[in-house]
Amino acid sequence: MSEKENTPAAAPAKGEVPVSRERARQGRRKVLRTILLTGGVLGSGLSGYLPLVYARTNRLRPPGALDEKDFLSSCIKCGQCVQVCPVNAIKLADLIDGFGVGVPYIDARAQACDFSCDAVQCILACPTGSLTYHKPDFLPVREGAALSQKPTLIAKMNDPEPTLNMTERMGVARLTRPESCLAMKGEGFKGQARGPDFKGTMRYIKVDRWKPIPVADHPYDLPLCDLCMRECPIAGAISLEKFTGPDGKTRARPIVHENCVGCGVCEMICPTEPASITIIPREVWKS
Repeated sequence: MSEKENTPAAAPAKGEVPVSRERARQGRRKVLRTILLTGGVLGSGLSGYLPLVYARTNRLRPPGALDEKDFLSSCIKCGQCVQVCPVNAIKLADLIDGFGVGVPYIDARAQACDFSCDAVQCILACPTGSLTYHKPDFLPVREGAALSQKPTLIAKMNDPEPTLNMTERMGVARLTRPESCLAMKGEGFKGQARGPDFKGTMRYIKVDRWKPIPVADHPYDLPLCDLCMRECPIAGAISLEKFTGPDGKTRARPIVHENCVGCGVCEMICPTEPASITIIPREVWKS
């Protein structure tokens, strides 16, 4: 063995980082850079892809909205409808909505349109006709979207003119989860419909016709749950069809009728989680 081979490796000088440790740090930094760059590339890709995915999600539009394509092309995203809504039901869509960013919509489960304004102020406030009482002749009404007659607002039943000036529905309510519906199970409901922390508000005629109050401030005590029918603002839009179950218990099936406008109050007030009755946006009536 040569003298060179017998010579031990020189110890690193004081303060000098061993080569192996420095290389390890460089390797870690390289890996982190790769991860960050990969995340950036994927994030950029998703930022363009997600809006397309969410754009396919049906949004519940405010009363009087044109068909979706016409609505998106005519709405100038001014927010006037948002400002006049007495229950703050109308929101503006965020970035994930792609072409629909800034366009008004309603999340009925969080806050439904209960027509507290009586005259549908959002339509009156819209400057472009994106929300309108009557479509122009060159925009046909889809079959099943038109209301057979103007809906009667329960809050206006004693007024000389009790109807809403609406010609097309926003959507249609459907009992999408009958297995969880309390009425279908023959069960009552006691307490706050959506719990003490729910922020939604609604107009209760017996409390104050003009001032919506928090749903959490209006508890119930019902032997058989009928909240969807009880709080529906449109006369005759929902009824309960009672029947006797195999156990001999009285049960009830919510029935949605043709004058349903799709406002979303039934979905908001439903005490089950998730809601047993929901609004299908832009749904047409099928007899």
